[in-house]
Amino acid sequence: MEHQHIHEDVPGGVPLKMWTQGVPVEDSAKRQLQNAARLPIVFKHIAAMPDVHFGIGATVGSVIPTVKAIIPAAVGVDIGCGMMACKTTLTAEDLPDNLGPLRAAIERAVPHGRQPGSRDPGAWQKPPGSVNTAWAQLEPESTELCRSYPKLAKTNHVQHLGTLGSGNHFIEVCLDEAGAVWFMLHSGSRGVGNFIGTMFIELAKQDALRHQANLPDRDLAYFEEGSRYFGDYVRSVGWAQKFAALNREVMMKRVIEAAKTVIRKNFQSHIEAVNCHHNYVQKETHFGQEVYLTRKGAVAARAGQLGIIPGSMGARSYIVRGKGNADSFESCSHGAGRVMSRGDAKRAFTLADHRAATEGVECRKDKDVLDETPAAYKDIDAVMAAQRELVDVVHTLKQVVCIKG
Repeated sequence: MEHQHIHEDVPGGVPLKMWTQGVPVEDSAKRQLQNAARLPIVFKHIAAMPDVHFGIGATVGSVIPTVKAIIPAAVGVDIGCGMMACKTTLTAEDLPDNLGPLRAAIERAVPHGRQPGSRDPGAWQKPPGSVNTAWAQLEPESTELCRSYPKLAKTNHVQHLGTLGSGNHFIEVCLDEAGAVWFMLHSGSRGVGNFIGTMFIELAKQDALRHQANLPDRDLAYFEEGSRYFGDYVRSVGWAQKFAALNREVMMKRVIEAAKTVIRKNFQSHIEAVNCHHNYVQKETHFGQEVYLTRKGAVAARAGQLGIIPGSMGARSYIVRGKGNADSFESCSHGAGRVMSRGDAKRAFTLADHRAATEGVECRKDKDVLDETPAAYKDIDAVMAAQRELVDVVHTLKQVVCIKG
């Protein structure tokens, strides 16, 4: 059988296997991948997904297997960021003609956006009971981590649990190919995950100055098993990943409760539900070797496993089933992937462009979301075509409401 991926040898390193046929790849992203491929801890090869693009520290859309070591910057600072989607018993006909009140109800139910300070609208001023109940599941391990790293206690951990954030994080109401209503959202471990990621990336860089003289890129500094911070990092990143998954669950519950105040018809949710990370690291076995597999902007796609590949504010999203492709380390893309930076997007597009691209979607249409306009992203259809050997499409979703931070 002919493979769909592009194989590229890297002098002094492991090869790259890239599922990028028909989609653009920046030279800067390729250089980042080649640098990572030259690390002595990387096993077998690096897999690049079709949404691959240049990232801070390491390439977004990369799957990196490492032996007895982890690269904190490859996991990044949005630890455990991912997606959750729930199918309901509602159909398109059950939604109100005016979707503005539905969007407003969800916006009231879930803090979103970012404005640092005592009245940050993206954080709880006083967390509701459901958030405190969820936090109780995370608190014992958090207390342990704070003993070693006291500054963790000063992050907005409880205040950010059940909140959306900003940037490319979103909440959507979608319709699938049969007209069924889905709720979908994208977020991660919020401020506490950012703190953990930033702290350990810096500690890894300090370690590298002493022990890793030939790093191709200082951002690729890594902790090896048995080193001073390795165990603390594994514990911290594992906890942040739990926070992220729970954050999505708390938000989803609040979104559905808010929807029930606007939609007159009684309905059930979670008829089908998926909750998956796309920025994380965990122990897995591939090609007979136990590795730490880091998916930075990639989703697990084991045989039969459901995942979510979102488009942009005006594009389709996909619920997919993994094919368990060994060469991709059983992974697929985590979205469409950016084709331009946020600054470039704000310079390139007008509000009229954005309004046209999001026609029919109840969403923000102001200048502060121009960096998230659909044309700032790769064509999701091309991205899906490039990974036909990685996943099958189960449902195709199109948003009718989109909430951005």
